Amino acid sequence: MSKQNRRQFLRRTSGAVSVAAGLSALNFARAAAGPGDRVRIAVMGVRGRGKALASGFAAIKNAHVVAVCDADENVLAPVVKIVEEKQGNSPPRIELDVRKLIDDKSIDALAIAAPNHWHALATVWACQAGKDVYVEKPVSHNILEGRKMVEAARKYDRVVQVGTQRRSSPHWAAAHEYVQSGNLGKVSLVRAWVIQMRENIGKAGGPQPIPEGVNYDLWLGPAPMKSLTRKRLHYDWHWFWDYGGGELANNGIHMLDIARRGVGVDYPRAVASGGGKFYFDDDQETPDTQVVTYEYPNLSLVWEHRTWSKFGFEGRGSGVAYYGDKGTLVVDDKGWQVTAPDGNVVETEPSSQMEMAHLQNFIDCVHDRRRPNADIEFGHISTSLCHLGNISQRLGRKLAWDGEAEKFPNDNEANQMLRREYRKPFVIPESV
Repeated sequence: MSKQNRRQFLRRTSGAVSVAAGLSALNFARAAAGPGDRVRIAVMGVRGRGKALASGFAAIKNAHVVAVCDADENVLAPVVKIVEEKQGNSPPRIELDVRKLIDDKSIDALAIAAPNHWHALATVWACQAGKDVYVEKPVSHNILEGRKMVEAARKYDRVVQVGTQRRSSPHWAAAHEYVQSGNLGKVSLVRAWVIQMRENIGKAGGPQPIPEGVNYDLWLGPAPMKSLTRKRLHYDWHWFWDYGGGELANNGIHMLDIARRGVGVDYPRAVASGGGKFYFDDDQETPDTQVVTYEYPNLSLVWEHRTWSKFGFEGRGSGVAYYGDKGTLVVDDKGWQVTAPDGNVVETEPSSQMEMAHLQNFIDCVHDRRRPNADIEFGHISTSLCHLGNISQRLGRKLAWDGEAEKFPNDNEANQMLRREYRKPFVIPESV
């Protein structure tokens, strides 16, 4: 599609469907009234995960994707086509600015898959507007704004599901039940990891031009107004502190969420991180090698990532291992197995579906007004573990943590890293 035709397509689709959206506002009071109603959902950020979310929600019979939104107009047309095909010639409206979707009372729910620095603000705005939210992981850019997300969900009685899909997977749940049954004996060590090969992102050598079709002001949102100083606008933001939290926040949230769920722990009492940029000679700021130890009263939880290796633990590239004195349980997306102290495998279970089950759980909870499998409180605590590890890494020292107060005791330097400065008007309010 040519640039001229693409822009014409965007204008034409936006105008046509906006009329329909306006008419359906009369039915807003029917939202989530019963199982026969379809949840009208908009998707923010549709290049990667958002594209998958739009496709997934469009395939659910009691959901209807009515709008898609992205600051990059180049990624909108393919998603519109996918949704239209799945919904039977019912194209979603398009927007570049999520605030137009927030203001639209005909929209029941917002799915957020924009970069991490947008997750909290879009969630708070949506809750304040009376919308339910599906927000991708990690839920926040920092710990304070994660707490604001929880506060907003509770204050406005909103369903907020986090994109930690393994909480809707039967085989992951069965693994946790086995750990909690006591069959492993005393579990004193839990290990979580992601070991994979990532590419060198190169060196930009200075400010880069903003790609045509990108509204950079909207892309930045709450983040500082800085020049683009990486070769690729999309995805590589994960490796820069203004926008992401490195591999620990990107994939660690999944495995740490599972790890702590299995042994029933929340916040640690202390955290220590070691690692750095040992392998890649490029522009990324976050560690390519990192080991984080979370100290709990009765066990240690250890995270490790290497973004330059193919050799993980227990023969798996990613996963969680629970080490007990009567056996070891190792689980990943392919299933789980238990190994006895003598080395014999004594129990196994294969993998199970999780993606569509997780999306359906959200839609069901919107209808039933109950908390979802991956409620925002769970997601906030698991995401905070990632932030804690990164703060320890950046400060270069072990940190004590008060989980009840969500602060570092008597440590002003560390506490300053619990929040960020926001760029007006994209500001997380002190009181949601």
